[in-house]
Amino acid sequence: MAIVKTTLNRRSFLKASSLAGGGMLIGFNWMAGCQPEGAAMQAMPEAWYGLNAFVKIGENGLVTIVAPNPEFGQNVITAMPMIVAEELGVDWKNVLVEQAPFNPAYGGQFTGGSQGIRRAWTMLRTAGGAARLMLRQAAAAAWQVAVEEITTEAGMLHHAASGRKAGYGEMASAASALPVPEEVELKDVKDFDLVGTSRKNVMVEKIVTGKPLFSMDHRKDGMLYAMIVHPPAFGMKLKSVDDAAARAMPGVRDVFTFKTYNDDYARNVFDTNAFPELVAVVGNSTWEVMKAKRALKVEWEPVGDQQLTMSGFGGNTQTVAVPGALESTEAHKAEIARMAARPGTVARKDGDPDAAFRNAANVIERSYSAPFLVHNCMEPINCIAHVTGDRAEIAGPIQGPGVIVQTIANRLGIPRENINVTLHRMGGGFGRRAYSHYMVEAAIISQKMEAPVKLVYTREDDLTYGVYRPTYQATYRAALDENNNLIGFHVKAGGIPESPLFANRFPAGAVDNYLAEEWSIPSNITIGAFRAPRSNFIAGVEQSFLDEVAEAAGKDPIAFRLELLERARTSPVGERNEYDAERYAGVLELAREKSGWGADKPGVHRGVSAYFCHNSYAAHVLDIAMVGGKPVVQNVCCALDCGIVVNPDAASNMAEGAIVDGIGNAMFGHLTFTDGAPDQKNFDAYRMIRNAEAPKAIEVHFVRNDIDPTGLGEPPFPPIFGALANALYRATGKRLYDQPFAPQLEELVQEATG
Repeated sequence: MAIVKTTLNRRSFLKASSLAGGGMLIGFNWMAGCQPEGAAMQAMPEAWYGLNAFVKIGENGLVTIVAPNPEFGQNVITAMPMIVAEELGVDWKNVLVEQAPFNPAYGGQFTGGSQGIRRAWTMLRTAGGAARLMLRQAAAAAWQVAVEEITTEAGMLHHAASGRKAGYGEMASAASALPVPEEVELKDVKDFDLVGTSRKNVMVEKIVTGKPLFSMDHRKDGMLYAMIVHPPAFGMKLKSVDDAAARAMPGVRDVFTFKTYNDDYARNVFDTNAFPELVAVVGNSTWEVMKAKRALKVEWEPVGDQQLTMSGFGGNTQTVAVPGALESTEAHKAEIARMAARPGTVARKDGDPDAAFRNAANVIERSYSAPFLVHNCMEPINCIAHVTGDRAEIAGPIQGPGVIVQTIANRLGIPRENINVTLHRMGGGFGRRAYSHYMVEAAIISQKMEAPVKLVYTREDDLTYGVYRPTYQATYRAALDENNNLIGFHVKAGGIPESPLFANRFPAGAVDNYLAEEWSIPSNITIGAFRAPRSNFIAGVEQSFLDEVAEAAGKDPIAFRLELLERARTSPVGERNEYDAERYAGVLELAREKSGWGADKPGVHRGVSAYFCHNSYAAHVLDIAMVGGKPVVQNVCCALDCGIVVNPDAASNMAEGAIVDGIGNAMFGHLTFTDGAPDQKNFDAYRMIRNAEAPKAIEVHFVRNDIDPTGLGEPPFPPIFGALANALYRATGKRLYDQPFAPQLEELVQEATG
């Protein structure tokens, strides 16, 4: 058992509990499969007793557990309460789950970076363990026995010597009056009976019946609707507005310009696409506002070069030079080629790479590229804001509420503590909803209109003035000796406007002579986190290149990688290697076993890939069959090491989603620019994967260990790009070096059919 210190004081527990009490309760104990067949739903208790910020117990034994982090489909709203319930020792069928509002008492409350469960693991266990100890203390005091003699099981307190027992509800009132314990003894992992089992999503009833879940589903009395006219191209600013026609249209309440950020306040790094002046249209309905927006006559002019001051976490600021040019994809390609031909900034150097390449018997060199990508969240960007005097109520889909609250406070001139943020379920995120400038916009419009306002972006708004995955390029070189041993490795990677390089990840540490260089090109196109930032490009191209090196060396792709990992495990080169070579090899070995790698499968063409990111390890074996001359993904076998898996079914679902998402982006994702404006403005031009193009089957396997949970939402995503590319090569005989793959495959089919 582990002894941990509790960190939240009694005052913060009670404050957070009272805030959470006004939220939405999501009951699931009556859902099929969540409790024994025929069991009746318990009546809601008349009295609740808050033991801490995460746990409230009703007089009849029902338990409410608060899920602190925003939910956008990764099912933390189920997994996080499961962790609390495990240490609390409550019967899961007697648990209700409540989505927390934003409150510092719940920790960071940031959903992103695959860090939700990892960072909250000890905090959530401690909350459950502390509540359980308080209940035991209350029972011990009531029965006049030592607390060490009180045991718990499935929401019941027991004293074996006297035969006494009581439900948690019977002791909840007394327990709630006790001080929060300074130390808590946590369970041994081997004694878990809830964590590690599959439980249905606690929102399943609302999901399948179409009840309100998202901000788009919600409204407030007297609510107005708003839309914004953003610049039509990056590098443009507002010159003039003729709003006469729009103002005369039915249902229009106001048209005005505004600045998202005050001149004397630095823009937050999470809001880098909010240019100084925008146009707001406000009216009685979405359709009326949309029509009025189209009737506006707006002129724009070039911004010119800028020096922008941006603030980050902790109040740190930095000044960034942003060029004012109207950028185009053709110009980007020329500049990328120029930068790729020059020496880069050395990020890591082991041994003597120059000598290794001079003395090599065989040198392999390949270059890879990928375009800008769009997040394409299915739920449109939106926010509901109601600002009254010095108070603000904000509700919407947001990954990190704590990041934006101070920005809203500064911009509106109201105290931070007077801003309440309600966390609605997000209809997709993938990093896009970490950039919450739309919440600032909604709050400004509400303050101006003195009414509740729902701000909605159209799909064109989000695609044409959004936050994108950067465009990247990487060149790899490998040096083989006369015995086909890898003696030198060189990667030079860059992008617009950032580099995708991770200099200290595999194969760093596995090659004596290793060189990693990087470069970047400044841009006024706004970029941001996109599922597994940077890894989503570099993993796929690295794994594609390693397959080519294995082929040149005459080695099996998995065996070749395992050989390098064994070197990194037993005799690592350098001291900055970020990965655990044994765990990395473990997922490859599991994927090899579960996929039946090496067995002859007529008509099946296989590709493998593996990668480490976000503290976890993933490996994929992807199978392709040629159907009618076209490649079809038949199966993906996925192996994951993400430490303890809290909810296996939900974890598998997340991996499956990442695999489908990755295949779609690799095959079709493609955003280009002309004179600063995106060429693809909606789904008619920006291609998404379709149901029929998803793998016919996906198998997900987890390495079993007792390591505390690590990342899961992102790690399965990056390596699927490489597995797909390697399988496509074996299916078509042609290596693909530039994403997206689909246009090149169409050319191959046309060539083959004459």
